[in-house]
Order: sequence, then structure tokens, then C-alpha cells
Amino acid sequence: MPRQAMPLTDSRVKNAKPRPKEYKLSDGGGLFLLVVPAGGKYWRMKYRFGGKDMAPLAFGAYPEVSLAGAREKREASRKKLRDGVDPREQQKALKAAKVAEAENGFEVVAREWYARWSSSWSASHAATVIGRLNLDVFPRLGARPIGEITASEVLKMLRAIEFRGALETAHRVRTICGQVFRYAVATGRAERDPTVDLKDALKPYKKGNLPAITEPRVLAPLLLAIDRYKGTHVVKCALMLVPLLMVRPGMLRKAEWGEIDLDEAIWSVPGEKMKTMAPHIVPLPLQAVAILRDLRELTGRGRYVFPCHGQPDQPMSEAAIPVALHKLGYKGKQTAHGFRATARTILDEVLQQRPDFIEHQLAHAVRDPLGRAYNRTSHLAERKKMMQLWADYLDRLKQEARPASA
Repeated sequence: MPRQAMPLTDSRVKNAKPRPKEYKLSDGGGLFLLVVPAGGKYWRMKYRFGGKDMAPLAFGAYPEVSLAGAREKREASRKKLRDGVDPREQQKALKAAKVAEAENGFEVVAREWYARWSSSWSASHAATVIGRLNLDVFPRLGARPIGEITASEVLKMLRAIEFRGALETAHRVRTICGQVFRYAVATGRAERDPTVDLKDALKPYKKGNLPAITEPRVLAPLLLAIDRYKGTHVVKCALMLVPLLMVRPGMLRKAEWGEIDLDEAIWSVPGEKMKTMAPHIVPLPLQAVAILRDLRELTGRGRYVFPCHGQPDQPMSEAAIPVALHKLGYKGKQTAHGFRATARTILDEVLQQRPDFIEHQLAHAVRDPLGRAYNRTSHLAERKKMMQLWADYLDRLKQEARPASA
């Protein structure tokens, strides 16, 4: 009968010295300490499964795993064997589950989503999004598997933002999280977006919209007032084009003659000037072409369509159009940027134009059903017709609003 090995003791394990060749110190029940020449000490357990000798199980290194810890692992493995479970296969499954959990953590998925879409955003917007994720979301939810995050967990994170008085930020972070969750659903890592359950959970926040006239009968007098503007010719031309072209005022005042083809009636705006960082085409209606041809006689030899007064190598001042609108009596009633909302509302509600055509013309980041960004020429023919329809409609408004004797 073979002699039974004496169980190990803490002092024996601690004092085991390396030898020229590796050796084993048995603790019984298959558990042993493997001592290697380099000095490392590793816990192993030999076992049989399905009538076969299997490769030893690894329980970690000493002293990170103590003798008592190794014995606990041995007993847990022996229980699995009694239940007909191969402990090595279970180890593999647990390891794979941990890897999957790490790969499906909210932060991992969010950074993947960010990398995919941020190239289509402006640099400032991209920085804002990742900044909000780093500051508020990742510290609380980053390590959680995205498919396990509940609405209450998201709300707790948002409440912390709300508590510090950043209500608008809380709403924007909820929107960002919703986009990440929907990306996770699309890529098979979550079943649903829990932020949809938080629609009424935060205090309402209503950003003050930029003043915009959206009623045709109120818009007509403003258009007539612009026609009567007594300021500089450059500013008057800019004022006349703002409602016609539906562009952001910053884009208009920085327009360059090299971007405009009056023969083709096209203004090609490079991506670096766009909020979305994507090139944009603005079809020019006949009325806009006429204004620009007239203006070219005055500023066409320079770079900018609307040069700064006294500094022709610089674009027109940011304050020029707002000041002109104030002089016309529309302070607090209409802004230059507000003309975009004016056009969007009337084109949709009065002229019955397709919303996607309008959004394209406003240079919003419209995507096709597969999530791809449309290119700058998308629906160009339809947008040309819409822009001419819009310009003709504004002319008609002015004509109908003029006194009969005018």
C-alpha cells in the first residue's frame, strides 16, 4: 500500500527552495505545489475525467494564492467532478464570459460608437461628446456590461448631473447614452435602449429658441423692411440673402468668391466651414444670383463676398447682420439664424415640401436607412427646384404686402 503524503503546511510552502530541476510538493486530493528553478511556485491539481488523466488544473501562483486558497479551489473542483462537470471546461467558460463582459462594457461600446461617428462631426461637437462621457458616464457606468444596465442606473447617473445644476447637460447626456445604447442594440450587444423609459424622469429643460418669424403675414413686412435698408450695400446684400439661402449666418459672412459659380448657380461650401465637417452645396435661385452679380461689381476682386468694412482681407463682422436687424426694429423678434427655422416651418407647413429635402438644404446630418451619410449632391435637382420655389414665394409675399400705390 503506497505511503500517504503528508499535507503541506504554510511554513513548508513558504520555505520551499528552487532546485536545478522543477519539483512537486503534494498536499493530497490531487493538489500540489510546483516549484520551478527560477523560483516561482505554482498551485496545480491533477485529476481524471471520463476515465482519462487530464492535464493539471492551474490555481494560480504562491503567495498570491495561499495554501488555504488553493485548498478551497481544490474542493470546489472536486465537487464539480462529483457533479460530472469538467472543471477545466468551466474555467474556460468563465474566462470567456469575463472577456465578453469586458468587450461589452458600456465604455468599450461607447468608444467604438464614438470612433465610428465622430469623424462626421465638427471638432468642437466631438470634443463635447467625449468630454461628457469621460466626466459623467464612464466613471459610473463604464465598466458595466451594456446589456445589463437598467433605466434606474442611468437615471441615478443623470440625477447626479441634475443635482449640480447642469440640467441641460443632463438632458444632452441622456441623448448621448441613448445613441450608444441603440448602437449596442444594432451590433447585438444589448436588447433595448433603457433611456426611452426616462422620457419624463428629468426636470424639463427648454432652451430658449432663437427668435424666428414663422407666420407668412408677419414675415412679409420684414422682407419689405430689408429691401428698404439704408446701411452699406454689402450688409444689405447679406441681409437679402439670409432669408433666401437658409444658411447659417457665419457661413454666409465667410463666403468666398472662389466657392461660387454664378453661371451654374451653385455655391460649393468646403467641409472645414461646415458644422458637420462635410462639404455642402447651396443651389442659388435666380434672385440670389442677381444679388450676387450686383455685389460682385463691388467686392469681386477680393477673396470674400462680404468683406469687413475697412479690412477687405477679413470677412464681414459677426455683428453686422444682427445690428442691421436691430436697426430695422426686429431686435428680439428675428435673428439671422432664425431665418433657418422660418424657412423650415413654411416650406413644410405651407409649401408642402419633403422634410428630408429641407433637412438636406439646412445641411443637417441626414442619413439613409442604412445609417450612411448622404453625400453633398444628394437630391440636388429637387433642392434646386425647392430653393427657386422658396425665393419665388418670398417675392410673392412682398408683392402681396406692398400698398396698392407702391
